Amino acid sequence: MGMTLQEAMAARHSVRSYESKAVPEDLRAQLQQEVERINREAGLDFQLIWDEPSVFAGKVAGAQNCVALVGPKGADEKVGYYSAQVLLKIQQLGLNSVWVAMSFNKKEAAKRCKLGSDESMLGAVAFGYGTTQGKPRKSKPMEALCKVDCPMPEWFRAGMEAAMLAPTAMNQQRFVFALEGDEVTAKAKLGPLTKVDLGIAKCFFELGSGHKVA
Repeated sequence: MGMTLQEAMAARHSVRSYESKAVPEDLRAQLQQEVERINREAGLDFQLIWDEPSVFAGKVAGAQNCVALVGPKGADEKVGYYSAQVLLKIQQLGLNSVWVAMSFNKKEAAKRCKLGSDESMLGAVAFGYGTTQGKPRKSKPMEALCKVDCPMPEWFRAGMEAAMLAPTAMNQQRFVFALEGDEVTAKAKLGPLTKVDLGIAKCFFELGSGHKVA
């Protein structure tokens, strides 16, 4: 029995140091299938880069594999939402990962990708066999990240607990979820990459709660 998505959310921590061990072919094939599914479903253009340490030289120790997060310009939230699915799939495969926006060489990555004229690369998910499993990071309190107009239902609390596990740029957690009646909405505050972060948090919330975010 493999790791569930909920288990993957709890187990996944950002890892910034990797062993030189190569990812075996069967795991490569499974991750390729996941990337292809996402691109079909979401109209994105995520691309895998294998065995290229130059992309991360001096930035993420030992990293040599990544998913380049390529999509239409302006699709920041969607890229975030589906990059969360990539992070969790990587964890389910027994690998480690870190979402990076600045800690990689975009020019080196772009040499190994195909970018359309209307596309941009918002970041990358570096992955492989971590030298550690990472560790939990501090989170803002739940009440700072959500607004509810009634006693908080257990499903909403479960969703918020999941969203609090979501990685965000510089650990800024600049998002707010709101519950009105039985409808959940979420918005990003101002700041770098906050729309990407919102997409990641939405994905985690939906997986944790079983409810869609409007």
